[in-house]
Amino acid sequence: MPWRRAESSYDHLNVGHVLRTIERLQARIAETFPRRHLADVAGTVHSVISRMVTDAERQRPVRLALRIVSRVVIVVLVALSILTIVLAIRDAAGNASSRPAFEWLPILESGINDVVFAGIAIWFLISLEGRWHRHRLLATLHRLRSLAHVVDMHQMSKDATQLLPPADGPEHHYPVLTAAEFGRYLDFCSELLSLIGKGAALCAESSTDAVVLDTVSEIETLTTGISRKVWQKITLLQRYAATVASDLLVASDPSAGSAGSASSPGLVRSAGSASPSVGTASEQLLD
Repeated sequence: MPWRRAESSYDHLNVGHVLRTIERLQARIAETFPRRHLADVAGTVHSVISRMVTDAERQRPVRLALRIVSRVVIVVLVALSILTIVLAIRDAAGNASSRPAFEWLPILESGINDVVFAGIAIWFLISLEGRWHRHRLLATLHRLRSLAHVVDMHQMSKDATQLLPPADGPEHHYPVLTAAEFGRYLDFCSELLSLIGKGAALCAESSTDAVVLDTVSEIETLTTGISRKVWQKITLLQRYAATVASDLLVASDPSAGSAGSASSPGLVRSAGSASPSVGTASEQLLD
């Protein structure tokens, strides 16, 4: 089944929409983190899916030729098998009166062998197109699986503990990313993992092969598991931002300590007056 590019349908993924979503995500990542390589990973995901669709359209005549040739060969093979069996039976029937019963066994064995080998050849020819298409899809799925692991490596180095001051004091502690940037980066990783899963789902829409469907399911499980880890980190960042904002509120107004322990979104945002950078980060993370 070919991929759908332009028509609007709500029961199939539209590959054009998927590619445009990846393009927009890549542009957002490049704008927010111009010195990071996550945008390059998004570009690679786009190129893999785009090449998959382009190859499928270019190889459609090849698949059609394989289907026609295999069907023609099957017809010829079946005709030859039937002709061989008919000739053997006619020859045996003509000499039936002078042939002992045990001499029928080699003829029967030869006929069974012809039928079995013809069946094997027919099965091979019928599945030839499907196996060729499966090989192409599995190559794409293996690349998508590798890209999911690449995204996992990108998010693995982003830990909320990097925002904490070192043990020897906070005087010279300058984190590479702020809390808000950490959350933004992890959110981009989650979106990219979701789009990798969508690319795998496109392969499932073009094939009903059991091996392809199992591989697609494995990739979707992989991306979902990594995305779950990403959102656990985002949750920790939100708690960290709320804790920092609450501490700043208590430091600026000691009488508000009891209220800070039960901080509400309004109190968290009010901490921005004490420290604009931390307040802004907390507000972006907690919204």
